[in-house]
Amino acid sequence: MLQPKKSKYRKSFRGRRRGMSMRGSSLEFGEYGLKSLGRAWLSAAQIEAARRAISNSLKRKGKVWIRVFPDKPVTARPAGQRMGGGKGDVDRYVAVVKPGKIIFEVAGISEDAAREAFRRASDKLPFKTRYITKE
Repeated sequence: MLQPKKSKYRKSFRGRRRGMSMRGSSLEFGEYGLKSLGRAWLSAAQIEAARRAISNSLKRKGKVWIRVFPDKPVTARPAGQRMGGGKGDVDRYVAVVKPGKIIFEVAGISEDAAREAFRRASDKLPFKTRYITKE
């Protein structure tokens, strides 16, 4: 699973997911991309599941870039624990995704193969996505 090697602070605030994604909203590496239309926290497991769906669909052809990284720690308390006692331990890491963010890019394959790979990957993600191409 993806997670940071080290971080400045062990626990972080939840934050607000308002607005559109300004950075990472255009294709930089590949010919085709998968763009987010919704907002969510993408867990490392969801990113990995979508990456596997793309890789399996492409059958080891082409190149895949992952444009998001889960660097935000999310804490959780054990089930059945009473109120108080401070903030819970880090449970998982998530990537904050806003509308307009490119999540995956691919190159070196046909457009039909890319479209099918991204359709399979979007089934693993918690928001609607759009397939985009480099003009």
